[in-house]
Amino acid sequence: MKILLIGSGGREHALAWRLKQNPLVQLISAPGSSALATLGVCSPIAPDNIGALVAFAKREKPDLTIIGPELPLVLGLADLLRNEGLAVFGPSARAAQIEGSKVFAKDFMVRHNLPTASYAVFYDKEEAQQYLEGASYPLVLKADGLAQGKGVVICGKLESALKAVTELTKQQAGRRIIIEEYLAGEEISYFAFTDGHTIKPLPSAQDHKTIFDNDSGPNTGGMGAYSPAPLVNEHLNKTILETIIKPTVMGLATEGSPFSGLLYAGLMITLSGPKLLEFNARFGDPETQALMPLLKSDLAEILLAVAQNRLHETNIEWEKKTAATVVMSSAGYPGPYREGDLITGLDQARARENVFVFESGVEKRMEGTELNSYTKGGRVLSVTALGDDLSLAVKNAYEAVQDISFKGAHYRRDIGGKGLRQSLLYDTETN
Repeated sequence: MKILLIGSGGREHALAWRLKQNPLVQLISAPGSSALATLGVCSPIAPDNIGALVAFAKREKPDLTIIGPELPLVLGLADLLRNEGLAVFGPSARAAQIEGSKVFAKDFMVRHNLPTASYAVFYDKEEAQQYLEGASYPLVLKADGLAQGKGVVICGKLESALKAVTELTKQQAGRRIIIEEYLAGEEISYFAFTDGHTIKPLPSAQDHKTIFDNDSGPNTGGMGAYSPAPLVNEHLNKTILETIIKPTVMGLATEGSPFSGLLYAGLMITLSGPKLLEFNARFGDPETQALMPLLKSDLAEILLAVAQNRLHETNIEWEKKTAATVVMSSAGYPGPYREGDLITGLDQARARENVFVFESGVEKRMEGTELNSYTKGGRVLSVTALGDDLSLAVKNAYEAVQDISFKGAHYRRDIGGKGLRQSLLYDTETN
């Protein structure tokens, strides 16, 4: 099976690694990376170069194209490939609006009675600032368009909110801004494969978005994750599926935008139940790095079944273990960061049992007879470890992190802490 994988990050490395567990998979990545080049062939086509990607796919005729990043989905790559008769894992541009526009997503939630925070939409900075002067705090500001996980600001007082409006309008250049009710609770990531008809959930996960411990500092693309989330018990899982995921899939279909791919709901678990924060239209990062080592079934067959509208034929099995992922980033990230530092210890970490290292900002160079790795990105790599429970998974992940070194390496020391507290609380309540 020839597969074309669009993307270059740690998410794509994890997907490629799992795809290659099927010995029949021939992998082509665009643009790919040093890591992806070890698993197949790479073609240096940028994910937003839609015309070149379509032309490349027409020449290569892959049995399946998997679109990793959100931008090519929003730009309509899946539609154009399907028009060429190619099987694609990823939603249409119309369906991908649930991620591409937060205003569209919020309006969709209201139209279909999905539980979410109250909100207001503003088209210019002055209107938003006037609203903020009479608002109650804390509240949340969101940029309308794609922002790589960094377009959300929680503001505890007027001064920080006014500053956030200025920054978001500067970054978004005329885009709309959402001002939203602040929801208190625990945030989780909930995923489901769907072909627009059948829905098959994945294990839940909990991401760690901010750069520093104790959820402090600016938002990032994600500094770690674990799966499954102890908070999501059988009852909560059923509630999320019945009140959020199924109505979403049905709602998109009835509006003429059936969703085919991986539906990702960002949820806040509040005292009054789960509420939707946002939608994403693709695999999460770094949650995918935690999920893929837990998957026992053939990923290539699952994704092809989604693309061919026969997800109902699949039986998806998962390891009865827990995965913990710790992201190591370059000094300065998520602001300006340094690059070009030698990375050591990768082989040592990978030699550990049930440990996986997925690369995102890494460049490999042949120097003499040695192949060396250097930092080339904000989030450099993700270390994932499995364990019989979350405590062991976290322990194994951090032991492997200690094997890896590069100048200015940064990582959070509290990945999994929330889940461990939730596990303790759950054990106390059930005993």
